[in-house]
Amino acid sequence: MTAPVELHRPVALDRIPATGLDVTIEASPAECEALAGRMAIPGVRSLACRFSLRPETAGVVVAEGQLRAEVVRSCVVSLEDFAMAVEERFRVRFVPAGHESEDDDPDADDEIPYEGGVLDIGEATAEQLALALDPYPRKPDAALPESAGNVPESPFAALARLQRRG
Repeated sequence: MTAPVELHRPVALDRIPATGLDVTIEASPAECEALAGRMAIPGVRSLACRFSLRPETAGVVVAEGQLRAEVVRSCVVSLEDFAMAVEERFRVRFVPAGHESEDDDPDADDEIPYEGGVLDIGEATAEQLALALDPYPRKPDAALPESAGNVPESPFAALARLQRRG
């Protein structure tokens, strides 16, 4: 059984002309809510992505994209929720499932496998959003409380001092 896809935007491979195809997608409020749940963040207020799809070789499509989103994150310092903008440019390659390259080059384009002659640029958008999210979001002007630096001494530290004296 396949997990449900929160943002499904299929594009048939045979619909992409040799000159390329530009497509823009926007997530609905329900899709934004589902994506927030998937990414375990307080909210996705908006999400849009513009794709420029261009056939490269038989069955391989290069996609250059520009993603824009407004998300709600929890600050790692204050634990307060705050809104932040996400903007990301990316380039990926859609390849037939089972034909992914073995290239371990971190600078190579990411490959997204597809089946049945249909690319899911919605799922590609969701994946790019997840990659663009800061793993340690910090609200602007968030500061550690003064008490955070005053950690009480461990009882073991006192024992270590006594051992060094003796």
